[in-house]
Amino acid sequence: MKTSLIYLSFFLLLPYGKQMTFAAQEEKVRLEELDEYWDEVSRTVREGDFEGYKATCHEKGVLVSGNKKTSYPLSQALARWKKDFTATKTGKTKAKVEFRFSQRFSDETTAHETGIFLYSFTDLEGNWKREYVNFQALLLKGKDGWKIMMEYQQSRSTKDEWDTLAPETQ
Repeated sequence: MKTSLIYLSFFLLLPYGKQMTFAAQEEKVRLEELDEYWDEVSRTVREGDFEGYKATCHEKGVLVSGNKKTSYPLSQALARWKKDFTATKTGKTKAKVEFRFSQRFSDETTAHETGIFLYSFTDLEGNWKREYVNFQALLLKGKDGWKIMMEYQQSRSTKDEWDTLAPETQ
């Protein structure tokens, strides 16, 4: 009798295990898509591809600055940043951005990512500068892929905090 109950329990739980496996696979695919999104953001900054960067942003996106205690349309930030993209594209400066995450929540069409980004750039004399920023991002997935809807640059961060989020492979 005990053996029959064990087998019965196994067969009742088997579909649940398959659902969990499917959900885990869906999450893995979604995280890969989001990683590709952040890789594209990094590429556009590195290459000074303003139009490419703009394409990663939702047309009604919002930038929130914790340091400045302000919130405004991302389109205004893009207009301000365009000169930096142009300087990178023409070789006057260099720039790059990297992302590390402490939390990643998502479903099929929404994602909330929390972490630190490291924005590195050269000044006009060619000296590298680094800015570590705690941030949150709210993304929406539409027919043309993931777009950032809200970028919340919370506060300055540090290299030590950045290092705590280092990928396990490093």
